[in-house]
Amino acid sequence: MVKLNKIYTRTGDDGSTGLVDGSRLSKSDPRVAAYGDVDETNSVIGLARLHLESRRLDDMLSRIQNDLFDLGADLATPLPNPGEADSEYALRIMESQTLRLETELDSLNADLQPLKSFVLPGGHPPSAYLHQARTVCRRAERLCVALSQDAAINPAALKYLNRLSDFLFVAARWANDQGEADVKWVPGANR
Repeated sequence: MVKLNKIYTRTGDDGSTGLVDGSRLSKSDPRVAAYGDVDETNSVIGLARLHLESRRLDDMLSRIQNDLFDLGADLATPLPNPGEADSEYALRIMESQTLRLETELDSLNADLQPLKSFVLPGGHPPSAYLHQARTVCRRAERLCVALSQDAAINPAALKYLNRLSDFLFVAARWANDQGEADVKWVPGANR
């Protein structure tokens, strides 16, 4: 369990930060950047939730925010070397979390008309924030893919981020009056 008595420790004053396993990395390390973007995704979802009127979508986003803390903990806990057991304290994203996302995405998408054009970020405030969360989530996913080329990470974490960006796109449309208030892209409209 987390216990925070003191917010500042001065241990990061040298530009390093501690991981869950006690090791230290530069704050510019790709691992730190990846879980930082997961944290930013979570923050933008929090902004979207301030503007929601739908309890249904708010409940889904609340679960996602909790999952994103799990994901941050996962990324901040390096996987063990091959043949070694994972720490009993390691918190890992599970396939069941991605499956729940897919189910909830499908339930929202069932309320939407099929797209005939790309959608521009905008419309109602929660939709605009959800589009922003989607783009930050995609950046987090790109950083995790880059990280996975140099370090082992939980494959379920990558899958979760990929599905989350899809969920956030559908949720943004759903928050725009089930797509009725979507702002559509008109190719070449300003030529």
